[in-house]
Order: sequence, then structure tokens, then C-alpha cells
Amino acid sequence: MKKILFLLFLFIISQAKAQISLKDSSAFAGLISVSYSFQFSGGDLADRYGNNSALGASFSFKTRSNWIIGVDFNYIFGNEVKVYDQIIKNIATSEGYVISREGTFTDTKMFERGFYTAFKLGKIIPVLNTNPNSGLLLLGSVGYLQHGIRIEVDNNNTPQLMGDYARGYDRLSSGLAISEFVGFIHLSDKRLTNFYAGFEFTQGWTKSMRDYDFVMMKKDNNIYKDSFFGIKIGWIFPLYQRSPEKFYYN
Repeated sequence: MKKILFLLFLFIISQAKAQISLKDSSAFAGLISVSYSFQFSGGDLADRYGNNSALGASFSFKTRSNWIIGVDFNYIFGNEVKVYDQIIKNIATSEGYVISREGTFTDTKMFERGFYTAFKLGKIIPVLNTNPNSGLLLLGSVGYLQHGIRIEVDNNNTPQLMGDYARGYDRLSSGLAISEFVGFIHLSDKRLTNFYAGFEFTQGWTKSMRDYDFVMMKKDNNIYKDSFFGIKIGWIFPLYQRSPEKFYYN
């Protein structure tokens, strides 16, 4: 395995050193990118959370025939937890306040947290563009989705929502997921003007990772159909060496 990775590394370096002009020909390149997504929740996920954001990082290869193959990681975060009242109803007063160990009202906050990591495959289709490395970008991916509730309490003084007890309330779930992306990608000889933008759709089939749910008073054996969709933009750092500039003299 180490030999294969080493040979792959040497191949990337040799391709990256090739003098190319992206305006004239399609090129092989390694693509490192960072991204931001704003997503709307759908399916069963919308019953639990509001809209969220995601920060992503990916590494992929672009072949000379404009195929894209790579891996993706996205950290998901959001501030709206719609099941807040359900979670605290058995441990709160009639007015909806949670009592700390000192007998005072505690400020309880809940947030959506999760990640999606995947293997992706796609294609660049040069349309309405003279650059053969830019155009319509179509991607599909399959991977692993996990999401749960982050519970925060003031001064860590509410034991019923901390440590192992928090596991009974955090709705931690995971499972298989797929996603589809359609948008535009621009690659150029100028390293600071490489980007992509478009729409991404994700569907997941998740189940609880906890042995017991304190709200349901039993183990949650349901399979949830989660989805989210939104706008995704990314900045690309290509691994290739651009062609030298040509100067002409009269």
C-alpha cells in the first residue's frame, strides 16, 4: 500500500511540473479546495433542525478528459434545534426551566453539529467557454453522514444534561448518504482565480447511535430519511505549473 501511495505521489509531482496553459489544452491536475455551504433541511431532518451551514475541504484529481475523482469532508453546524422542548420536558419545571445542582435556573443551549465525508466522482463539461478546463460541473458522491445535538449549560452545573446523561438526549445519528452537485467550475493559469459554485443536494438514511433515548424511554430503532439542499461555493488551489509567459520583440 505504501509503495502504491508513493508511486501515486511521484506521478502527481511529475504531472504538476509539466508546463501547461489551461487556455489551450485540457490538463491533469490535483485540486485542493475549501468550501462553504448554506443548506435547507428536508425530510426527517427538518423535524429536528432548522437551516444549517457547512465548511468543507476536499482533495481530488482532474484528468485530461475532465473527469473528477476525489474525497470530500464537510463540517455541519446550525443554531436551530426544533426538538428543544421535547428534550427538556421531563427534566424542566412547568415554566420550562432546567434546575442546576445549586437549585437555580440554568441557561441551556442546543446546537446542531455533524459532518459528511464522501467519495466523489464527476465531470467537467466545457460549455460557453473557450477554456477546456472550465464549464459545467456535475458531481455525485456516496459517503457517511453523522449529526447530533450539542448541549451546553452554564458553568457545567446541570448534571442531568452532562456526561453520559447527555448521550440520552443528543439524538446522535449516522448512516449512508449520497449527494449530487450541479454548478460551474473555473480553472485558469492564475492560481488565485480558481473556483466553483452551484447547488448541492444530499440524502441520508440514518439511525440512532445511542443505546437508549431518555425522551422516548427506550432505544430508538427508527430509520430516518434525512435530506438537505443549498448553495455551495469553493475556492480551488490547483497543483500544476502554469506555462511560462511568452514575450515577442519586433
